[in-house]
Amino acid sequence: MTIEDLIRRSPIRIFEQSIHGGLKGGETGVIAAPNGIGKTSVLVQIALYKLLQSHKVIHVSFVRHVDHVLSWYEDIFDEFTKKKSLEHANEVKNSLVRNRVLMNFNQEGMTREQILKSLRSLIVEGGFKAEALIIDGLDFSLTDAGFFRAIKQFGSELDLSVWYSCSAPEGVYDNRKIPLVIKDYVDIIDVIITLEQKLSHIELSVSKDRNVYTPSSATLKLDPKTLLVLEVV
Repeated sequence: MTIEDLIRRSPIRIFEQSIHGGLKGGETGVIAAPNGIGKTSVLVQIALYKLLQSHKVIHVSFVRHVDHVLSWYEDIFDEFTKKKSLEHANEVKNSLVRNRVLMNFNQEGMTREQILKSLRSLIVEGGFKAEALIIDGLDFSLTDAGFFRAIKQFGSELDLSVWYSCSAPEGVYDNRKIPLVIKDYVDIIDVIITLEQKLSHIELSVSKDRNVYTPSSATLKLDPKTLLVLEVV
């Protein structure tokens, strides 16, 4: 299989179609779920889909140890190449690594100004013109609306789409299926996706798509063992 075939058949392509083509520059999205359900896996799969299209991605992690994030990139790519028999897999992998930067921040030890300064230095001064910013492991209970507004403004200025992971305990949602932990920031966020454990799979549902609050199925599921988005057949 060629890289073009892999892009065309990617379930993330279907996922983006379900939210009107995915996030545009200046838009923000949230993947919300209890711990261990698959938030980081989904973010990595979104990132890999963009990397396969030769776009640059910055993955910011707020967890203490980032080795598991690198493992997700390695394992998911290896799973793709194994299942799809991707041509020139090593060359493709090297290209993806060149177009991805992984940054690690301590949420309690850095201000949003310091975080944005580091990102700006990489993108503007460093010439790493990223299309997408992944923010993983942020503790929403330790931040405020000002942080999300600043990141959104930064994304608009530099034409970046921004995806967050959000740890949301099971059952702590409002009647629109919005996690209560982000209720004060919901107007700043364009798209909210929730992951829910079912008997045989993990379901992706759209709780918010821009100005529409219509909890609905994204017609996509995660394999509960691998946490990979399953292909639509």
